[in-house]
Amino acid sequence: MRQIKTISEFHQLRQLPKPEHPLISVIDVQTIRSLSHDEPRNLLLDFYLIAVKRIANFKVRYGQQHYDFDEGIMYFMAPNQVYSICPGDDRELEQSGWMILIHPDLLWNTPLATTVKQQEFWGYAVNEALFLSAGEEAIINGIIQNILQEYRASIDKFSKQIITAQLDTLLMYADRFYHRQFITREKTNHEIVTRLEALLEKYFANDTVRNSGLPTVQEIAEQLNLSPKYLTSLLRVLTGQSTQQHIHDKLIAKAKEKLSTTDLSISEIAYELGFEHLQSFSKLFKAKTNVSPVAFRRSFQ
Repeated sequence: MRQIKTISEFHQLRQLPKPEHPLISVIDVQTIRSLSHDEPRNLLLDFYLIAVKRIANFKVRYGQQHYDFDEGIMYFMAPNQVYSICPGDDRELEQSGWMILIHPDLLWNTPLATTVKQQEFWGYAVNEALFLSAGEEAIINGIIQNILQEYRASIDKFSKQIITAQLDTLLMYADRFYHRQFITREKTNHEIVTRLEALLEKYFANDTVRNSGLPTVQEIAEQLNLSPKYLTSLLRVLTGQSTQQHIHDKLIAKAKEKLSTTDLSISEIAYELGFEHLQSFSKLFKAKTNVSPVAFRRSFQ
């Protein structure tokens, strides 16, 4: 792995012309050469990367289905994420589009320095890319052209503010388009919710929860072949709840079932549901139902 600290260093590695601005660069992907076999394939970037690409004859698995990249796809990488280039990709795939590199120093002392970190799509996996419609891609490309035009002009006291404002607009559109994608890919996304419910039911139906405790969001996401942030974003749009809330709802449903249909003590129920301490179980149950486990059981007596 090789760490790339500056945009200039990235340009040099890929044998591109010197960047026109030290802290931001828009690159035509068709100008990026293929790597030779002795060059590093895994790069650790110290800056943000946003890309929109069209890749002919290339498919990606998304959930239980495959999608092609004939549509424009958009993906995001935050600093300190590993950027991997597969051998032969650049030679064998017909690519078009652009890549924009943004050094965090560009955002220093601007509102975007804080808000950029709040976007969850920086943590999405590559198979969770944003699939753009033709209209959406035109909007994004228009913003990129504005950025390109601005940093190619003479730098003045307004340049940084204008560029960061355009970047902020770009990210807001991306957030809007992801929200649309969660809704329009209805079949795949609702299949994910169904698989989530089945997975949680399996956890609580056997001794997994009792022996290992509640599953984490990371564990659930891995079994669904999704990144934790993408899963939570999708669930919030479709159900209004996060992954953690889904886990807790399933837990409370099982707790209610045991409290109303068994003679197990509340301590035994807490243990069977993966809690080491009764107090933790009682606190969560009351927070979710507004009554204590004892009061809930009494209502059935």
